[in-house]
Amino acid sequence: MEKVVLVTGANSGIGLALCERLLTEDGQLRLCLACRNTQRGEAARSALLTSHSNAHVDLLHLDVGSVQSVLAAAQEVKARYNRIDFLYLNAGIMPNPHIDLKAFFRGLFSRNVINMFATAEGLLTQQDQLNSDGLQEVFATNLFGHFLLIRELEPLLCRAGHTSRVVWTSSSNARRSAFSIEDLQHRDGSEPYSSSKYASDMLSLALNRHKNSQGLFSSVICPGLVMTNLTYGILPSFFWTLILPIMWLIRIFTNTFTLTPHNGAEALHWLFGQNPESLDPRAKYHSLTSGLGTNYTQARQMDIDEDMAEVLYSKLLELERVVRKKE
Repeated sequence: MEKVVLVTGANSGIGLALCERLLTEDGQLRLCLACRNTQRGEAARSALLTSHSNAHVDLLHLDVGSVQSVLAAAQEVKARYNRIDFLYLNAGIMPNPHIDLKAFFRGLFSRNVINMFATAEGLLTQQDQLNSDGLQEVFATNLFGHFLLIRELEPLLCRAGHTSRVVWTSSSNARRSAFSIEDLQHRDGSEPYSSSKYASDMLSLALNRHKNSQGLFSSVICPGLVMTNLTYGILPSFFWTLILPIMWLIRIFTNTFTLTPHNGAEALHWLFGQNPESLDPRAKYHSLTSGLGTNYTQARQMDIDEDMAEVLYSKLLELERVVRKKE
C-alpha cells in the first residue's frame, strides 16, 4: 500500500527539500503539501511533478496559525484519506526578529562564534502579537495549531494495526530558559520562537507517553543552521553578503552548519526509513554535514523536564476545549 505523507510548510525551504527527497526515495508515496499560501503551494507542486512526473502530489490549504483553518483542513484530509503514515510538522514562524548587533560583532570575533551562529543564544528577540483567535501568533503557529491538527487527525493516525509517525521540526534555539509553564504562550517574554520550540520538544515526549500504545510515535529533529527565508529575515541582505563566506569557512570546523535546505532535511528524511520502536523519545535527531559535504543524522539527548511535559500536555488539552467551544 502506498504511504500517505502530509508535510506542513511544504512550499519552500526545508519542507520542499524534504518532499523532493521523499519522492526520490519512494515514488509511490501519496504526498500532501499543506501550505498557507495556495499560490506558492501550487508552484511547489508543479516543481515536484516536473522532476517526478508520475508522483501523487496533493495540495491542502492550511494555516496552522488559525484554528478555523486547521479544523477545516483536517476535515478535508479525513475526506481524502483513510490513514496517515507520516505527519511532518514543519511549518513555523519567527516574526520581526531583531538582533543585538553589538553582541553579534563581539561574538563574531570570539571563540564563541560557532555556538553563536548555531543557536543565536542571546542575540535574537522577536515582536509577537495576538492573532484573530486571541492567541499569541508564534505559539499558535509553531505549537498549538500543530497540536490541534494531531488531535483532529487521530482517527487516521491511531488505527488498529497501523503505525503512524509525527515528526516535529524543532531548533537548536529551543531552550528551557526561554519557556515558562506559567506563561505558556510567552506573552511576557521576548523569545517566543525559542519558547515554542522547547514546548514542541516537550510535547513530542508527552505524545509518546500517551499515544505509543495506539500506534502513534513522535520524534523531534533539528535541521542545523540552514539558509531559508526565515533565516534571511534575521539580518539585512548586505550583512548576509558579508558573512556568508565566513559561514562556509566555519562549516569546515563544525557539523551543525548544514546551510542548504537539502542538507537541513537530512534528519527528516532519515527518520522516514527508521523503525519507530527503535527510536529514543528523549532524543532530538540532528541533521549534520561534514566539512566535506557528507550528510548524516545524530541523536542527542534533549534537556526535558518530563513532569513539565505532562503539565504542558494537559494545558494544551484544556486550551483545545476552550477554542472548540468558540467555533
